[in-house]
Amino acid sequence: MQELNYDENSTVLNHKDDVISFKCELQENLQKAMKEFVEEHPNWDQYRILQAAIAGFLMQKGFQNRDLTRLYIGNMFSMNFKD
Repeated sequence: MQELNYDENSTVLNHKDDVISFKCELQENLQKAMKEFVEEHPNWDQYRILQAAIAGFLMQKGFQNRDLTRLYIGNMFSMNFKD
């Protein structure tokens, strides 16, 4: 199975944002599904998927933050918000 690439995705991040890298192990089924999704949707990558998933999860759990909302919407709709 191909390992995740941990380089930062500059199309999603604002230049002023801090990037914190972390290593995480994924179950094989989840990694396979993510790989298949990226192959079928070339405008998505693993960073965009993970950022959208984490931001969406936090928003669903009631965490309200304008920057988080911008990140989520930006990832879901390929938008880059400038201040």
